[in-house]
Amino acid sequence: MTSFVSAIIVAAGGSVRMGIADSKQFIPLLGRPAIEYTLKAFEKCYLIKEVIVVCREQDKERIREIADKNGFTKVKALVEGGASRAESVRNGIKAVSDKSKYFAIHDGARPLITVEEIERVVEAAFETGAATLGVPVKDTIKIVDGYNKIESTPLRSQLRAVHTPQVFEKELYQFALENAGDNMINFTDDCSLIEHMGGEVEVVKGNEENIKLTTPIDVVIAESILRERA
Repeated sequence: MTSFVSAIIVAAGGSVRMGIADSKQFIPLLGRPAIEYTLKAFEKCYLIKEVIVVCREQDKERIREIADKNGFTKVKALVEGGASRAESVRNGIKAVSDKSKYFAIHDGARPLITVEEIERVVEAAFETGAATLGVPVKDTIKIVDGYNKIESTPLRSQLRAVHTPQVFEKELYQFALENAGDNMINFTDDCSLIEHMGGEVEVVKGNEENIKLTTPIDVVIAESILRERA
C-alpha cells in the first residue's frame, strides 16, 4: 500500500511574458487547453490520490468544466492563489485531505509532464523525503556582476535545470514553509524552501520535453512534441 499523495497544481500565475490577456492555462495545444494535459497526467498516475488546483478566482469555473468534461475525478478542490508562489502553494495545502502524507507540487503550465515522470519522482520522495525532476544543463552558464561582466563559470556537470513536480514529505514541507519567514516571496521553487532550512533534495532525471509555457515559442515547441507523441 502506497502513501497518500496530494498533487497541488499551481496555475495562478499571470501571462505577462506570453503576451496574452487570458490565463496561459487555457492556451490551446492541438485544440485542447494546456491545463487539460496537465490534469490528465496526474489523473492517470496511480500514486496520486487527489488533485488540488490553485488558480485565479476568475478561472475556477473554466477549470472545473474541463475536469468534469474529461472525468478527472481526482480534482477535489479549486482554491485561489496568493501573492507569491509559496503563498499559492500554502493555500493549496489547506485544501488537502487529512490522509495526505506527501505533496506533489507541479506547475500547471507544464502540460507535457508524463505519468512515468510523476511516478519516478514520487517514488524517490518516498525514499528520501524530498525529490524533484531535473535535466542536465546544455549551455555554458556564466555568473555576471551588476555591470554584466563575467565573474565566474560554474561547472556544467554540476548544473541542473529543475522541473516539476517537486515532491515532499508533508511534515518536512510544512516545517520549511512555516520557517521561511519574510524570505518566502524570494523562493521561485519549492526546493528552495527545503534548501533554506538546510535540507537535502534529490534530483531525479527528468525529460527535456517537460517544458514550461512561458513565451510564445514554447507553444510552438509544445504542439510539435504533442504531434510527435500522437
